[in-house]
Amino acid sequence: MTAARPQVVVVGGGFAGLAALRRLQRSLPPEAADLVLVTPTDYLLYSPLLPEVATGVVEARHVAVSLRRLLPRVRLVLGRVEDVDLPGRTITLRPAHGETTTLPWDRLALTPGSVTRQVPVPGVPEHGRALKTLVEAVFLRDHLLEQLDLADALPDTPAGRAERAARLTVVAVGAGYTGTEVVAQTQRWLRRIERRWDRTRAGDVRWVLVDLAPAVLPELGPALGRRALALLARRGVDVRLETSVVSADDEAVVLTDGDTIPTRTLVWGAGVVASPLVGKLGLPLRRGRLVVDADLAVPGVPDLWAAGDAAAVPDLAAPHDGDAFPDTPPTAQHAQRQGAVLGRNVAASLGVGRPRRYRHRDLGLVADLGGWDAVARPLGIPLTGPVAKVVTRGYHLYALPAMANRVRVAADWLFQTLLPPESTQLSVVRPEDARTATAQGIAPGALQGAS
Repeated sequence: MTAARPQVVVVGGGFAGLAALRRLQRSLPPEAADLVLVTPTDYLLYSPLLPEVATGVVEARHVAVSLRRLLPRVRLVLGRVEDVDLPGRTITLRPAHGETTTLPWDRLALTPGSVTRQVPVPGVPEHGRALKTLVEAVFLRDHLLEQLDLADALPDTPAGRAERAARLTVVAVGAGYTGTEVVAQTQRWLRRIERRWDRTRAGDVRWVLVDLAPAVLPELGPALGRRALALLARRGVDVRLETSVVSADDEAVVLTDGDTIPTRTLVWGAGVVASPLVGKLGLPLRRGRLVVDADLAVPGVPDLWAAGDAAAVPDLAAPHDGDAFPDTPPTAQHAQRQGAVLGRNVAASLGVGRPRRYRHRDLGLVADLGGWDAVARPLGIPLTGPVAKVVTRGYHLYALPAMANRVRVAADWLFQTLLPPESTQLSVVRPEDARTATAQGIAPGALQGAS
């Protein structure tokens, strides 16, 4: 870094941050600016494939895309940003080890992403397990195997049978992508490895999927949502819509329909909220996300942009009434494309190219339900079954931002077709490290009041 060159700092190495920096690398000559990325890890996590990591279909490292390899011109600073001083043009960050430090910026792009939505339900922060990081995915896999191992060894007594039933019960909250895919794919995976146990079969596991919404996978529309619901019902999943959790402890979950379900596994997939960082800025928010203009600039703050899940970006391609546009949904597809526009506009602020507004028509959504089952809506065309499965996997390979990871993931899928599925329990993650707040770096109370 030299004082003569402006410093462009991007906060967050997710889909939007990576896309922005790749665009800046291509657009700006090396002498135009110093590029800096501040992120907790040295990889981009391709989170849509985390359910397949949790079931051992895909190796964990294969969904971690190396940022250093893709961003050779970028200085990578590992740490979490705790504060942004807008008038002083500095950020305060805390590295994984060591004291907090400050970093100056001339252009700042905020792409910190999102975290799992936390609700004030007693017991959920301690006992609910989310699925947004590699740590959480690996822990969930080992935890499920451990519960079935313990259940298989219990004696055939009244107390043993009650304990066995609790350990063989999984309650998942959230019938969107995370909850539905985890339940569907894990159930299918257990059927393939059930010979691991002497007395326990996959059919003995009770699955309860809970959501306040009136439909499963509402993002895919009512028709595909009904198809997914029918598939889950055929597999024996107890789906309870317009229902939520009252409380949870280490032995049971209490639901709003009055039922108390003994369980040792609570999967929490009830949506996401913007990173707590944007709530510390003192700038206007909309539904917890930082308000930006269509060019991704933050109104009234020079040289500040935001994109991805933490930004309320007007969706210029969506139907709207009057002058008010809805916000783009927090999906990887939008984040990647917003990041590219953000990079272009930051480059334009440095005299290279011209700025543009963000406008992208959704390519469609996909959901993998395990085996040859999937639902997809590419370009608005509803698909189910094997055709949807092919489209789903093709989309993931297309969206992965590195060829090496595409090849590795495709090889994982091939090996899972030809070889017996993996069923080893590694137990490499401590339960306390897999708690949502710890795994996702959420400070206590940081999300209170978020919506």
